[in-house]
Amino acid sequence: MKKLTKKANEMTLKELASYIDYSVLKPEFTEEQIVELTKDGVKLGCATICINPGYMDLCEPYVKGSDTMLCPVCDFPFGTSSTESKVKQIEIVAKYDTVKEVDIVANFGWIRGGQYDKVTEDLKKCVEAAHKYGREIKVIFETDALNEEQIRKTCHCCIEAGADFVKTSTGFLTGFEAHGATPEVIRIMMEEVGDKCKVKGSGCIRTREHFLQLIDMGIDRMGVGYRSVPVVLDLNR
Repeated sequence: MKKLTKKANEMTLKELASYIDYSVLKPEFTEEQIVELTKDGVKLGCATICINPGYMDLCEPYVKGSDTMLCPVCDFPFGTSSTESKVKQIEIVAKYDTVKEVDIVANFGWIRGGQYDKVTEDLKKCVEAAHKYGREIKVIFETDALNEEQIRKTCHCCIEAGADFVKTSTGFLTGFEAHGATPEVIRIMMEEVGDKCKVKGSGCIRTREHFLQLIDMGIDRMGVGYRSVPVVLDLNR
């Protein structure tokens, strides 16, 4: 949890943008759109651009030399590949100098089935792969598919696995109501991880009020979609 020296509404645009992982993950995006959005995130000074692993070479030239880095999202959005496959994906993207962090999706079918030992073992291998290259790793839970007990227990799987961040959502879940990074879920995660992991909220962060509220709660990072970035940063005033 971040220790704040000022309230979110007193922060500069650059300070606010540093909380954002700019999401460029929609599978229908053309390469032209991906480049345009990557350049926009760099211009704003966002922490990272979240991209699918297949676009590393495409996006890397646009972040080089800037304060913004790439955050490839592996085994997205289901988290159901084999551990070996996940580790290979992480190793491929973590070799890039422009990668700050790697996001990975926990197998939330295992979580829902109470198979926490399998979840922990899977994540441990993923964490080892990222840390081998000096990259931090964020673990996406898909919290809208989970109850409070499952969220709390998965936080402990992440702590045991050595993950750097816990994270709420992919933004691509179907068949469930979308709530994403509600203050209630963020509070649960913060309670469970304490100072052992950082917390990232993603999903349904679409208003400036919500964005500022989560910063004031002490959140470390937020995943925000391209349509919502100008809204939360109040760029249209």
